Amino acid sequence: MSSSIASTRFSFLDRSRVREGHDGPQALRETVALAGTAEALGYHRFWVSEHHSVPGVAGSAPTVLAAAVAAATSTIRVGTGGVMLPNHQPFVVAEQFGVLASLFPSRIDMGLGRSVGFTDGIRRALGRGKEDADAFAGQLAELLGWLDGTQHAHPQVHARPAEGLRIPPYVLATGEGAGIAAAAGLPLVVGDLRGREKLIRAVEVYRSTFRPSAWGREPYVIVAGTVAIAGTAEEARRLLVPEAWSMAYARTHGSFPPLVPAERIEALVMTDRERRLFESGLSGHLAGTEDEVEAGVDILIKETGADEVLVTTSTYDRDALVDSMRRLARIAGIG
Repeated sequence: MSSSIASTRFSFLDRSRVREGHDGPQALRETVALAGTAEALGYHRFWVSEHHSVPGVAGSAPTVLAAAVAAATSTIRVGTGGVMLPNHQPFVVAEQFGVLASLFPSRIDMGLGRSVGFTDGIRRALGRGKEDADAFAGQLAELLGWLDGTQHAHPQVHARPAEGLRIPPYVLATGEGAGIAAAAGLPLVVGDLRGREKLIRAVEVYRSTFRPSAWGREPYVIVAGTVAIAGTAEEARRLLVPEAWSMAYARTHGSFPPLVPAERIEALVMTDRERRLFESGLSGHLAGTEDEVEAGVDILIKETGADEVLVTTSTYDRDALVDSMRRLARIAGIG
């Protein structure tokens, strides 16, 4: 194991992907079960995500799901990757994390993103518009103010029980968002691995413009991306097939579907555009045997100076997913 890998934390993000033949409630229960696996394997944190009105993703309420994950585990850090702050009132987000941190002291992470709903219909249902993403920096400052007690709309208004609690915030970002994280003095979560040059630039901007704050004295970089490991490179590639097809289908049909088995996808007759998008979705990830992925992770950490790697593995075969997690844990020397 290289010294760079040995000194790096490894964590896991699960997006509660729905599988064909299984419903959303089962996907959520599988997320909770997977958190227990991540804890047993020695991962540092387990995060859940926020998506709205997506047929292939069940995780629409990350703070609620994080509570279930934290209740089912005992030591692993639990958080959100992330709560999309433009979709919510900062005051309510502060209250929700205050409840989480009160119930599960010293284990809760507050990962925050700046995305809004994917379509006009979803944004209307959320009561938001595209322009709300541009207000992220101000929303972030307000949220942190509710936590440290400096934000008061009225002398008698306080975000209870959050006020005064030290709930670590993280900014999920690329490009402009990296500058927001740096200006606020917060840890940065940046991905994906397919745009390596853009990722490295975002990290450089973040580190060069970072301003120490009460929330962070030094820059802290978490690099996020897809990792798939199996006994052979071909088996690892097949782990990526269900997600790559769902992405290609969404780009060509406008709806992100549940995952289907790899063998079904491999038998499909795709249009030229579908094939092009599908093949693109298979590229740029860290996928292969343990030796191949170890070498790729080592390069990634050295290129970015990452303090932590946040892994996501999305596939139909749950046994193969857990096997991939076990193999990465061996590479990382955790557990």
